[in-house]
Amino acid sequence: MKVSDILRVKGNTLFTVSPDQPLADAVTTMAERDIGSLVVIEFDDLVGMLTFREVIQAITRNGGSVGTSLVRSVMDDAPLTCTPATEIDEVRRMMLGRHARYMPVLNGRQLMGVISFYDVAKTVVDAQDFENRMLKAYIRDWPAEEGGQAQAS
Repeated sequence: MKVSDILRVKGNTLFTVSPDQPLADAVTTMAERDIGSLVVIEFDDLVGMLTFREVIQAITRNGGSVGTSLVRSVMDDAPLTCTPATEIDEVRRMMLGRHARYMPVLNGRQLMGVISFYDVAKTVVDAQDFENRMLKAYIRDWPAEEGGQAQAS
């Protein structure tokens, strides 16, 4: 399976923020939309990711307040990225290696979407469930041997 399979199911809703936007505005957007990340875009290019992890770190550094920080000052300016053709197993390894929960998907410089670790895990579990059902059906429908009876399962 590839990242494009996840994007096809997930859809293309995408939330972005400017690096010069106040962090408080970005946090409000994340809360209102119930999302854990925003892609940071400047001049039509991905320049970073803002996740709840960076927000919490900024609040902690600022004595429990978002304050007047800009997104640029707290964002991850070197996020992991992948392409629609990247294999899901590779994405899983990359995300686990960096403890990343969100990954922008780029086709060249064009942002195609964001996948989450949840999206990856759900895809893997769904594929395993399907394979499991197919194997059980195959075993259940196994033809009886000549001169004998099929064994009960």
